[in-house]
Amino acid sequence: MPGKFLPSEPPEVQAPDLTVPSETVCWLIVKFREFDVKDAPMDPDPGSNATDDNMASVLEDRPDDPVIEEIGAIISSLSEDEQIDLVALMWLGRDDRTLDDWPEIRAEAAQARADHPGQTARYLLGEPMVSDYLEEGLSLFGLTCDRLDIE
Repeated sequence: MPGKFLPSEPPEVQAPDLTVPSETVCWLIVKFREFDVKDAPMDPDPGSNATDDNMASVLEDRPDDPVIEEIGAIISSLSEDEQIDLVALMWLGRDDRTLDDWPEIRAEAAQARADHPGQTARYLLGEPMVSDYLEEGLSLFGLTCDRLDIE
Protein backbone atom coordinates (compact mmCIF):
# COMPACT_ATOMS: atom_id res chain seq x y z
CA MET A 1 0.00 0.00 0.00
CA PRO A 2 1.44 3.36 -0.92
CA GLY A 3 2.13 5.78 1.90
CA LYS A 4 2.08 3.05 4.54
CA PHE A 5 5.30 1.89 6.14
CA LEU A 6 5.94 -1.14 8.25
CA PRO A 7 7.29 -0.88 11.77
CA SER A 8 10.96 -1.52 11.82
CA GLU A 9 13.24 -2.96 14.43
CA PRO A 10 14.35 -0.27 16.86
CA PRO A 11 17.96 0.65 16.25
CA GLU A 12 20.39 -1.00 18.61
CA VAL A 13 21.49 1.56 21.17
CA GLN A 14 25.23 1.66 21.56
CA ALA A 15 26.72 2.52 24.93
CA PRO A 16 28.69 5.76 25.00
CA ASP A 17 32.45 5.48 25.23
CA LEU A 18 34.20 5.82 28.56
CA THR A 19 37.41 7.83 28.52
CA VAL A 20 38.64 6.14 31.69
CA PRO A 21 39.90 2.60 30.99
CA SER A 22 37.81 -0.12 32.62
CA GLU A 23 41.04 -1.71 33.93
CA THR A 24 41.76 1.49 35.84
CA VAL A 25 38.24 1.55 37.26
CA CYS A 26 38.60 -2.09 38.32
CA TRP A 27 41.94 -1.37 40.01
CA LEU A 28 40.34 1.53 41.86
CA ILE A 29 37.43 -0.68 42.93
CA VAL A 30 39.91 -3.09 44.54
CA LYS A 31 41.73 -0.21 46.28
CA PHE A 32 38.50 1.42 47.46
CA ARG A 33 37.47 -1.93 48.98
CA GLU A 34 40.80 -2.09 50.81
CA PHE A 35 40.11 1.40 52.13
CA ASP A 36 36.51 0.56 53.11
CA VAL A 37 37.59 -2.17 55.53
CA LYS A 38 39.75 0.22 57.55
CA ASP A 39 38.70 1.01 61.10
CA ALA A 40 39.41 3.92 63.41
CA PRO A 41 42.79 3.62 65.16
CA MET A 42 42.59 1.96 68.56
CA ASP A 43 45.78 3.62 69.75
CA PRO A 44 46.42 6.97 68.06
CA ASP A 45 50.14 6.84 68.88
CA PRO A 46 51.29 3.22 68.85
CA GLY A 47 54.80 2.67 70.05
CA SER A 48 55.02 -1.04 69.45
CA ASN A 49 56.00 -3.07 66.45
CA ALA A 50 53.13 -4.01 64.11
CA THR A 51 54.26 -7.63 63.99
CA ASP A 52 54.01 -7.80 67.78
CA ASP A 53 50.40 -6.62 67.54
CA ASN A 54 49.40 -9.27 64.98
CA MET A 55 49.44 -6.59 62.24
CA ALA A 56 46.18 -5.06 63.54
CA SER A 57 47.45 -1.59 62.62
CA VAL A 58 47.17 -2.31 58.88
CA LEU A 59 43.39 -2.37 59.34
CA GLU A 60 43.35 1.07 60.94
CA ASP A 61 42.52 4.23 59.02
CA ARG A 62 45.56 6.50 59.33
CA PRO A 63 46.39 9.75 57.49
CA ASP A 64 49.56 8.26 55.98
CA ASP A 65 47.74 5.15 54.73
CA PRO A 66 49.44 3.84 51.57
CA VAL A 67 46.05 2.79 50.14
CA ILE A 68 44.86 6.41 50.25
CA GLU A 69 48.13 7.49 48.67
CA GLU A 70 47.75 4.90 45.89
CA ILE A 71 44.17 5.95 45.16
CA GLY A 72 45.13 9.62 45.14
CA ALA A 73 48.11 8.99 42.85
CA ILE A 74 46.16 7.05 40.26
CA ILE A 75 43.24 9.49 40.21
CA SER A 76 45.52 12.53 39.95
CA SER A 77 47.32 10.84 37.03
CA LEU A 78 44.03 10.61 35.11
CA SER A 79 43.13 13.26 32.56
CA GLU A 80 40.35 15.72 33.32
CA ASP A 81 37.96 13.79 31.06
CA GLU A 82 38.86 10.50 32.76
CA GLN A 83 38.24 12.00 36.21
CA ILE A 84 34.89 13.35 35.02
CA ASP A 85 33.92 9.93 33.67
CA LEU A 86 35.00 8.29 36.93
CA VAL A 87 32.70 10.51 39.00
CA ALA A 88 29.88 10.19 36.45
CA LEU A 89 30.30 6.41 36.47
CA MET A 90 29.97 6.37 40.26
CA TRP A 91 26.86 8.55 40.06
CA LEU A 92 25.39 6.32 37.36
CA GLY A 93 25.89 3.26 39.59
CA ARG A 94 24.55 5.05 42.66
CA ASP A 95 21.35 6.45 41.21
CA ASP A 96 18.37 4.97 39.41
CA ARG A 97 19.40 6.46 36.09
CA THR A 98 20.29 4.68 32.87
CA LEU A 99 22.81 5.04 30.08
CA ASP A 100 20.29 7.29 28.33
CA ASP A 101 21.05 9.80 31.10
CA TRP A 102 24.83 9.56 30.58
CA PRO A 103 25.26 12.93 28.78
CA GLU A 104 23.41 14.71 31.59
CA ILE A 105 25.26 12.83 34.35
CA ARG A 106 28.60 13.53 32.68
CA ALA A 107 27.75 17.23 32.31
CA GLU A 108 26.91 17.39 36.02
CA ALA A 109 30.20 15.68 36.88
CA ALA A 110 32.10 18.12 34.64
CA GLN A 111 30.47 21.05 36.43
CA ALA A 112 31.29 19.55 39.84
CA ARG A 113 34.93 19.14 38.81
CA ALA A 114 35.05 22.73 37.56
CA ASP A 115 33.59 23.93 40.87
CA HIS A 116 36.02 21.80 42.95
CA PRO A 117 39.23 21.29 40.94
CA GLY A 118 41.71 18.78 42.29
CA GLN A 119 39.19 17.21 44.70
CA THR A 120 38.18 14.08 42.77
CA ALA A 121 40.11 11.60 44.94
CA ARG A 122 39.01 13.23 48.18
CA TYR A 123 35.39 13.25 47.01
CA LEU A 124 35.39 9.60 45.97
CA LEU A 125 37.18 8.51 49.18
CA GLY A 126 34.41 10.22 51.16
CA GLU A 127 31.63 8.42 49.31
CA PRO A 128 30.36 5.33 51.18
CA MET A 129 30.07 2.27 48.94
CA VAL A 130 32.02 3.93 46.11
CA SER A 131 33.41 0.56 44.99
CA ASP A 132 29.90 -0.90 44.66
CA TYR A 133 28.67 2.15 42.75
CA LEU A 134 31.62 2.03 40.33
CA GLU A 135 31.07 -1.67 39.77
CA GLU A 136 27.35 -1.10 39.11
CA GLY A 137 28.17 1.77 36.75
CA LEU A 138 30.55 -0.46 34.80
CA SER A 139 27.90 -3.16 34.56
CA LEU A 140 25.49 -0.69 32.97
CA PHE A 141 28.15 -0.22 30.28
CA GLY A 142 28.28 -4.00 29.88
CA LEU A 143 31.72 -4.16 31.52
CA THR A 144 32.92 -6.27 34.41
CA CYS A 145 36.03 -6.75 36.49
CA ASP A 146 35.53 -10.51 36.81
CA ARG A 147 38.16 -11.60 34.30
CA LEU A 148 40.85 -9.15 35.29
CA ASP A 149 43.69 -10.21 37.58
CA ILE A 150 44.03 -7.09 39.71
CA GLU A 151 45.71 -6.96 43.09
